[in-house]
Amino acid sequence: MELWDIYDSNKQRTGHTMKRNDWCLQDGEYHLTVLGVVMRTDGRFLITKRVMTKAWAPGWWEVSGGAVQAGEESEEAVIREVKEETGLDVTNADGGYVFSYKRDNPGEGDNYFVDIYRFVMDFEEADVKLQEEETDGFMLATAQQIKEFAEQGIFLHYDSIKQVFER
Repeated sequence: MELWDIYDSNKQRTGHTMKRNDWCLQDGEYHLTVLGVVMRTDGRFLITKRVMTKAWAPGWWEVSGGAVQAGEESEEAVIREVKEETGLDVTNADGGYVFSYKRDNPGEGDNYFVDIYRFVMDFEEADVKLQEEETDGFMLATAQQIKEFAEQGIFLHYDSIKQVFER
């Protein structure tokens, strides 16, 4: 069973945990997720397409990410998530933490922080090894292509993270 740490409104661990996807958070309690934007040195971004069996946003485009597990640090989580979802190891890539944002969903039990990372590295398309249960393809997209997907309503989190695609 996967556990997540519960954080307070200042993004400090409270010492309590919750079960994965057990939306039991009180107002003022949060869990932590990460997004890892991988950019090649040619300026293109690695984006993946969500499998159609996903309950939420099937077939949409996104960047790699997921929940920070209990006891795990944010940077450890983003390195793990990018590796699991794309096969790429960003441990020694240029870049790193960029910014965070917070979402409050009063009464829903799902309040969260998102730490955004951007990694810059050279890799070939053949280096990408997708996690098939999560993803149904990938592309190396320009910032403009990502913006166009967002305008079509098929790119997750764009309004919250769009500045990470700017040079």
